[in-house]
Amino acid sequence: MIPKNCLIFGGSGQIGRFLIRKLTKNNIKVTVVTRNIHQKSYIIKTQGNAGYINIIEANIYDEKIIRSLFEKADICINLIGILFENKRGNTFHNIHTLFPSLLSKLAREYKLKNFIHLSALGINDAIDSAYAQSKLEGEKNILKNFPLATILRPSIVYSVDDNFTTNFMTLLNRLPIFPLYYSGKTKFTPIHCSDLTDIIYNIISKNINSKIIECVGPEVITFKEILLRLLSSIEKKRLLVPMPLTIAAITAKIFQLFPNPILTEDQLRLLKYDNVLSNKYKSNYDIGLPSKKNFDEEVKKYSYMWREGGQFSTFKYTSKDDT
Repeated sequence: MIPKNCLIFGGSGQIGRFLIRKLTKNNIKVTVVTRNIHQKSYIIKTQGNAGYINIIEANIYDEKIIRSLFEKADICINLIGILFENKRGNTFHNIHTLFPSLLSKLAREYKLKNFIHLSALGINDAIDSAYAQSKLEGEKNILKNFPLATILRPSIVYSVDDNFTTNFMTLLNRLPIFPLYYSGKTKFTPIHCSDLTDIIYNIISKNINSKIIECVGPEVITFKEILLRLLSSIEKKRLLVPMPLTIAAITAKIFQLFPNPILTEDQLRLLKYDNVLSNKYKSNYDIGLPSKKNFDEEVKKYSYMWREGGQFSTFKYTSKDDT
């Protein structure tokens, strides 16, 4: 039987919005926790029919409020994650280790049917990355506190609402030269957001408890190939130049001083490691949920925003004199 009430943390992000639409469309009520209801509620409310979405404003470390939400939940889904740390307490340790540990303890205490946690692919090998190690420590705490938990490790998740393809197309559109870190050889297996949310829905509907599941798209693509495909999609030509690691490290040190850095030292270290299946855990293909979306085809659906002429860039006018 499909749970009737899902408690979601991180519902205003790319994956959260896709997931809320998927769940409410299938008659599942969701309670979404947000830190700022005034900024986020209008985004969340539009993702499903009235009556299916309950929005709660709370600090994620306010255990009293969080605990009260678990009393009415059948399942908890944690989508909260950060790519860089800031001075407001959003550290890797707090977000990726301590918070998931709290949720898993409450999931056990209130006997939830499942606790689904979003982690990241490739973190086992990235021993010199604070991001990866915080994710790993969080996973260990979750499985210790709630052995029935399902941990998803997706590769890069993309869609029209992402901060990956959209940011790169913006940069490629503006910069005549673009740096290739590690010669652009790092491998990725991008998964479309709708494929990932289909996986989550099926885990819920089929009561799947597989501990760790690696979630990938249908093809392996190098970083350089991703850039070339994005360039082709926005109909631009740019010079892709391999950047020496010493220079890359200096630029990353400078970039991470900005409020929303495009690259940090920790992210640079992560780029050393391929983001592909480890074959140590089950994948979405192993549990019968293969990815369906093709990277090139999906990106072309929204890449027109970065082409000359926008959505009319491929429109060719034919006058009556030409026919």
